[in-house]
Amino acid sequence: MRNLGERIEDKDIELVLRVREGDLNAFRTLVDLYKDKSLSLAASIVKNPALAEDIVQDVFMKVYKNIGKFKFKSSFATWIYRIVVNTCYSELKRKSNTSLNTENDQTLREIGHAEQPLQLTGEDQRKYIQKAMKMLRPDEALVLRLFYLCEMSLKEIEAITKSNSSKIRVDLYRGRKNLKQQLEQLLGDEIDYLL
Repeated sequence: MRNLGERIEDKDIELVLRVREGDLNAFRTLVDLYKDKSLSLAASIVKNPALAEDIVQDVFMKVYKNIGKFKFKSSFATWIYRIVVNTCYSELKRKSNTSLNTENDQTLREIGHAEQPLQLTGEDQRKYIQKAMKMLRPDEALVLRLFYLCEMSLKEIEAITKSNSSKIRVDLYRGRKNLKQQLEQLLGDEIDYLL
């Protein structure tokens, strides 16, 4: 019996082949499948939601233009996430790092010192986790998103990040530890409502 990952990869291959034949609906389907995770990855690297959206639009233009170069040696997900990572790093080189951080530190301090106990909904939890992720080092945030959000294996993360498995394991460990510390700073004793 085939597992879910194989079915997804088979569907991706079918869609890629249809896009190569000029099927725009197949390309729209690929965009729908990968836009949210691509945006999350981009945001974790550049730390700026508006810039991340621009990058993801650029990524999908690159994907459409270069889909004929996809060689099926890796999964389509690995290929597209590698394009996201490369495009983000290129953009970071082009811009100064100080102009990318649009987060207001005062707002974060105010959130971290709420006077009333928090009643966190799923949406609230997501917002706090995103705020904490923005405070992580880009390589830690990237591997956490690839591993947990995109459900990539260590081998796939190696292909995307061009890092060795030892570094990825260390980044996952440190990323989880630092994420918890950031959440504790934001929420104080209220972290139990989130975890």
